[in-house]
Amino acid sequence: MSFLMRAPEECGSWEWELGGVAPGLASGLDVAARMTAVLRGHGLLEPEQVEWFWFVYGVGGVGIKTVLPVRGRLDPADLRGRVEASRPSGYPDARVGDLSVSGRGVWIDADGEERREERLVVLSVDPDERELSADVAVFHDVWGYFDFRGVPHPEIHRRNAPRLAAALGDLDALLGVKAEEGEMTYFGRAEGYGIATPDVIDGRGPDLTDRL
Repeated sequence: MSFLMRAPEECGSWEWELGGVAPGLASGLDVAARMTAVLRGHGLLEPEQVEWFWFVYGVGGVGIKTVLPVRGRLDPADLRGRVEASRPSGYPDARVGDLSVSGRGVWIDADGEERREERLVVLSVDPDERELSADVAVFHDVWGYFDFRGVPHPEIHRRNAPRLAAALGDLDALLGVKAEEGEMTYFGRAEGYGIATPDVIDGRGPDLTDRL
């Protein structure tokens, strides 16, 4: 398999509530940079851009999205200046919503060949002024035992699932708090540091391609 189908919703996600970290944009960018470095070290996220929507307290979203290109690593100090400089001129009180870091990551096919895929892993950090939080989500079937058609692919699972599990464990250690499993979607749910095995009928999982 060399072509990956991407689900419109995550098939697994993990969340960290960072009550011990000072909230706000500076801390959010620092956390995003450190988490990205961990994911990059595991080959799961080579950051290419940071994006977010702007909002105003008491009003809500203003319908403006900003995308900043980055190259390989996040520099929190540089990014903070670029973020502040990109504030919409018509909304001087606008604040930064969830910071989403995306780029390419490496997955390994059944023959052991490394392949690169856009948005293999997506990292989000919410720089809320009250409490910082972070989220890691995956949208492809390489992390589970079955592909989206319900066909077992044990070699792909064996080559990729442990890499994701190791990265999530390292993120727990970095942040000093254990991740909570995100909500279940049509395409799956997190279980521990992996994707939960679905109900199996006659050796196959569910066929989820009707929503792809």
